[in-house]
Amino acid sequence: MNTVDTGGGPNPAAATALEQVVDPVVAIADETVTYANPAAQEAFGLPATDDGTGDDAGRPDAATALAPYWDALETAITETTVGTARTVAIDHGRYDARVHRGDDGATITFELTADAETAASDRAVKDRAINEAPVGISISDPDRPDNPLVYINDAYEELTGYGFDEVVGRNCRLLQGEESDPDAIAEMRAAIDDERPVTVELKNYRKDGTEFWNEVTIAPVRDDAGEVTNYVGFQNDVTARKEAELALERRTEELEYILDRVEGLIQDVTDVVAGSTSRSELEAAVCDRIAAEAAYDGVWIGERNPAIGTIEVRSSAGVELDDVSADADHPTADALAANEATVATIDGTTHAAFPLIYNGIEYGVLTVCTDRPIGDREAVILSALARAVASGVNARETSRMLATDAVVAVDLELTDRSVAPVAVSAATGSRLEYRRSVHRTGNETASLFTATGASGADLAAAADDLPEIDLSVLVERDEDDTCLVEVTGDDDLVGWLSERGVRTRAIESEDGRARVTLEIPRSANVRSIVEAVEDRYEGTDVISFQQREREGETRQEFAARLEKRLTDRQFGALQRAYLGGYFEWPRPTTGEELAQSMGVSRPTFHEHLRTAEAKLCRAFFGDE
Repeated sequence: MNTVDTGGGPNPAAATALEQVVDPVVAIADETVTYANPAAQEAFGLPATDDGTGDDAGRPDAATALAPYWDALETAITETTVGTARTVAIDHGRYDARVHRGDDGATITFELTADAETAASDRAVKDRAINEAPVGISISDPDRPDNPLVYINDAYEELTGYGFDEVVGRNCRLLQGEESDPDAIAEMRAAIDDERPVTVELKNYRKDGTEFWNEVTIAPVRDDAGEVTNYVGFQNDVTARKEAELALERRTEELEYILDRVEGLIQDVTDVVAGSTSRSELEAAVCDRIAAEAAYDGVWIGERNPAIGTIEVRSSAGVELDDVSADADHPTADALAANEATVATIDGTTHAAFPLIYNGIEYGVLTVCTDRPIGDREAVILSALARAVASGVNARETSRMLATDAVVAVDLELTDRSVAPVAVSAATGSRLEYRRSVHRTGNETASLFTATGASGADLAAAADDLPEIDLSVLVERDEDDTCLVEVTGDDDLVGWLSERGVRTRAIESEDGRARVTLEIPRSANVRSIVEAVEDRYEGTDVISFQQREREGETRQEFAARLEKRLTDRQFGALQRAYLGGYFEWPRPTTGEELAQSMGVSRPTFHEHLRTAEAKLCRAFFGDE
């Protein structure tokens, strides 16, 4: 650097320029420091010397101000020719000196050594990295009272909302609040006292008061002697992860709590469902058992009364209440209307309502009352309990309905092609008349029909084009143009109705329309059963309702009584023999053909047939 000397120091223009120079610059005349730029003042502790008067008073003596280096500097000044410059090593460790000799003095520029330049460059990189790091970084000074912060980076400001001037000089606890974990705070304090690193997670508060989860790491910074000079802190916003972890913990705790609490409840309700002999007994026992749980205040079971538009209380425990209107803004009414579990809070009480539905038939609604929220998992478990209750009610109602004499005869017309006789009659132009059904193993029902107006070949060909229907021609009688066919399919109308306590008395299908006569016990929910049929089969029309009493033992009842005494093989052999004309003369079919239709040998067929005939005779003559 070339500097023009003016005896007392640099000229005003040069001095102004030197104010901006980052290297220390000192002007010396007559062994007196006549000028030191700000960088030199900071590096060597020199005072500002040039007051513009040229007066040497108060200017420091160079030998004193630069004492550690003056011998080398003075030699260099003396040996340097006027108008030239030379570099001299000084015992500083950071700077070397470049001496420029003028007419009236010398200007000394202190330049970083090569090692110092590298260190300065490294420091600049580190400073930039710290300031631009994506995590909050702070530095505190434990030598000052209360270990205040002396530095924060930009990310710290963005994370906390506090500016540099608002933070520096204050302890890092400024981020803590009422919900900050005292154990985590104590752990940090202990680590600082022990001069060791620590990482904790605690809830902190931004300047605007909003909460966030902060993963804080604090580590001591030591000097070459191993003494702690500072503490560096790293702040990382882990709110999303922490909230997910806490939510998982809450769900796990909730699930464990529910499982511990309802395990016995599930077993007891299952036992009640299995052991009750009547619907009323079942419902009362279920309500008593659920209400016995400390978690529930009460429970009740209601049933819709369509005549007056209310949900009537059938059984209850722990609560006293009136019937609920079916149109009320109440979870019980909503559950039946939407056919799904409904949970709502009314006047501080949680009502969780679960429809009692089995095989599409509505048996009422189960409502649990409690003073606490009911979570999704608990609702799922209670829904399962409701399904078990509905299954038990169905079993009791089906048993009772089958034994009753008071029935409602319902005639329906079906056109849905998923019903086998509808599809077959439409495809062949034949007329199918239902004879009866046989329940096979695996819950499959095979229905027997007498078909007229189509040959066995036509019926079989039509069935080939209906993959959802399996039709077998058992007997074809040429003399009256009839066929006995066995029909099974994906849609089992007779079996589906039977599961709901409904007897199928007749099915007559022609030209793709089937008239179905059902017999439903008068005590059953006839409306619900008919609506279930309408929902299952599109285009169902109700033709008539007729209430009547059964008279004595009907043919079907006699047949059912006999069927209980026959094995499936015996019943099948007797049925095929009769419907196939085996007892007529001349026989239109042979024992060999009937045996083949059953998939057994002729001797085996005859053995089953003879046994069935004997049981039939005993039943008919009352010799059982």
